[in-house]
Amino acid sequence: MAKIEKFEDIESWKLAREATALVYEASSGGEFARDFALRDQIRRSAISTMSNIAEGFEREGNKEFLNFLSIAKGSCAECRAQLYVALDRKYITPQQFDQSYRKLDETGRVIGGFMRYLRNSNFRGSKFLADS
Repeated sequence: MAKIEKFEDIESWKLAREATALVYEASSGGEFARDFALRDQIRRSAISTMSNIAEGFEREGNKEFLNFLSIAKGSCAECRAQLYVALDRKYITPQQFDQSYRKLDETGRVIGGFMRYLRNSNFRGSKFLADS
């Protein structure tokens, strides 16, 4: 793992950003764009994933960062669940669903792996230096 100097260096944040872009793209047209409640909620959950990773990193402590990563992981799962609603309503194609779901699933798995790593590290917020 490389040195992490800013939240933009965190792999799970990068993946969450990509997932957010996919969610915005999928929710920008047709009936999906007119279902304001679902559109806004799925976008909020995607944004929450990347935002909680960033906020947790800046909190200066392992315990707080782990809490924010847990929230981010939950938001990622919420976003995946909302994709099913969009698919069932035929707001998105199966291909859009698969692409977005895969990116969100990868994001959640990477967040979980990062959480396991941090539990056994000397992380201290934005002062974190990853070894190897």
